[in-house]
Amino acid sequence: MTTVLVTGGAGYIGSHACKALVAAGFTPVTYDNLSTGWKQAVKFGPFEQGDLADRARLDAVFERWQPAAVMHFAALSQVGEAMAKPGLYWRNNVCGSLTLVEAACAAGCLDFVFSSTCATYGEHDTVVLDEDTPQEPLNAYGASKRAVENILHDFEAAFGLRHVIFRYFNVAGADPDGEVGECHRPETHLIPVMLEAIDGQRDALTIHGTDYDTPDGTCIRDYVHVWDLVEAHVLGLRWLREGQPSRVFNLGTGTGFSVREVIDASRAVTNRAVPFTEGARRPGDATKLVSGSTRAGQELGWRPRRSTLPDMIADAWRWHKHGPYDR
Repeated sequence: MTTVLVTGGAGYIGSHACKALVAAGFTPVTYDNLSTGWKQAVKFGPFEQGDLADRARLDAVFERWQPAAVMHFAALSQVGEAMAKPGLYWRNNVCGSLTLVEAACAAGCLDFVFSSTCATYGEHDTVVLDEDTPQEPLNAYGASKRAVENILHDFEAAFGLRHVIFRYFNVAGADPDGEVGECHRPETHLIPVMLEAIDGQRDALTIHGTDYDTPDGTCIRDYVHVWDLVEAHVLGLRWLREGQPSRVFNLGTGTGFSVREVIDASRAVTNRAVPFTEGARRPGDATKLVSGSTRAGQELGWRPRRSTLPDMIADAWRWHKHGPYDR
């Protein structure tokens, strides 16, 4: 079977991608330094522990497994941290990705699927983002991802590195079979934080900002089910394997939900109250971020079938009750 190197394959999205790759007939090889990933999440193929900054280690892994493609998820991704520690994000996300791209090209592995972000667009209220929306990132996270996109363009011109770039916002839910799920230490994502509050694992969920220019005063975000997301990545890989040109695809539902709407949906799914407090805005947060996926639907045939709030929260709740990973 065709081998795919999956960086960040021990993380939330990467582990789901490995499962989807196996289901599609590929062999995923996880490359992860376990700084935020979990060894227990590596269930669907070989594991190689290593850091993106370690060129010699990357070269050895490429030599051993001879992957036909790379699926790149490994990155730091917290907006608050990116605002406070921009150097960390530029060094990890950009320098690490550059080392990976150089190693891939040296090994002749020239199909590259990159997990980017709609945070590269910055704040464009009242519009559904598409791939032609100007990129004006608000923080080092979005800026670092945009820089990696630029690296891919340059390395295609120089070495023929063909790539598919996926830009998306909030990912939620869990593997419907319960084999892998979302687990961060500390947890910062809205839905799992909310479930921890419901379950008494934290005192309350904090709503960061209630004075935004939205109907209920809280931020609005697009959410995509993790399984829909990784299926798109497999479609992107097939796109490259079929000889199609490099392409950028947004992934979203085109419908945003406010923080209060997510809380209400969670109460309905779990039949439990959500304890919450109201706090100040966080630096770097935009008011409303919603992405369309017309191009992905038309060209890849992608459809976000599970990306409804009830499905995402129900799958996440099932995983939460099953129990997170334990280092």
